[in-house]
Amino acid sequence: MTKRPLGNSGLQVAPLALGGNVFGWTIDQKTSFAVLDAFVDFGFNLVDTANIYSTWVPGHQGGESETIIGQWLAATGRRDKIVLATKVGMEMGDGSKGLKKANILKSAEDSLKRLQTDHIDLYQSHEDDEATPLEETLAAYDVLIKQGKVRAIGASNYTAARLRQALEMSEAQDLPAYISLQPEYNLYDRAGFEAGLESLCLEKNVGVIGYYSLASGFLTGKYRSEADLGKSARGGGIGRYLNDRGFRILAALDEVSAAHGVPLAAVALAWLIQRPAVTAPIASATSVAQLADLAKSAAITLGAEEVARLDQASAVG
Repeated sequence: MTKRPLGNSGLQVAPLALGGNVFGWTIDQKTSFAVLDAFVDFGFNLVDTANIYSTWVPGHQGGESETIIGQWLAATGRRDKIVLATKVGMEMGDGSKGLKKANILKSAEDSLKRLQTDHIDLYQSHEDDEATPLEETLAAYDVLIKQGKVRAIGASNYTAARLRQALEMSEAQDLPAYISLQPEYNLYDRAGFEAGLESLCLEKNVGVIGYYSLASGFLTGKYRSEADLGKSARGGGIGRYLNDRGFRILAALDEVSAAHGVPLAAVALAWLIQRPAVTAPIASATSVAQLADLAKSAAITLGAEEVARLDQASAVG
């Protein structure tokens, strides 16, 4: 599997990342282990999670996904096979949140304990915290990097203006710099990233590992009518895609996937993989069979006409 550099971090990652949001939520420990094993066996290595996964489940406090990943690492000894990414900043079940130094340092220790590892490869600010000075946040990461507990840092859900400000501050004050960005980005949700973040990431060599790469499952083709929305736990949020533009995108995906003999999801991910700013889109899988379909995205190359067809169908406005 050909690896790609993740920004300026020195980390090398395969072109598809595994989302850990489903671990301990829609799949149990046994299935999570099977998916993680298969992901590594396919030749991929970037596993992305967050400390808040899965606070939205009744009775959960956060840390459930990290705990399962840590149990898998302890059981398999495959720590050296993965680039491990997690996040800090969103509200945990105990009410802690934000990017103040004290919360980052404590949250990192909590994540390391759950993950059963001595270092996090990519530690990401899950969302911007405008109430905390950027210097304080970056100084906290500086401590963790110097302690060997974090290798590189990334940002998630930052605007172009705030990301640029953070990058300029890192350079001016000799503080660690965000080497990656995790934005919402997929064939349907294009405007937010392409409006300003895409050019900034290309300019500054910031790696991009977008989330919701399959638009919560809409781009798999599983949801084509209101009647389909009850097919999964995530179906409730997919109604917004059921419009003329959404159906045009599905029609284009139908055509291109048929030409390649692969599932729609593989084509949707392949489109992202071939975008100039994208390092590795993130996708989650609830079974090994589903993961096998997603993995096909890294093995296909979309032709110029196919990319143009998808671009045209998904064009905003």
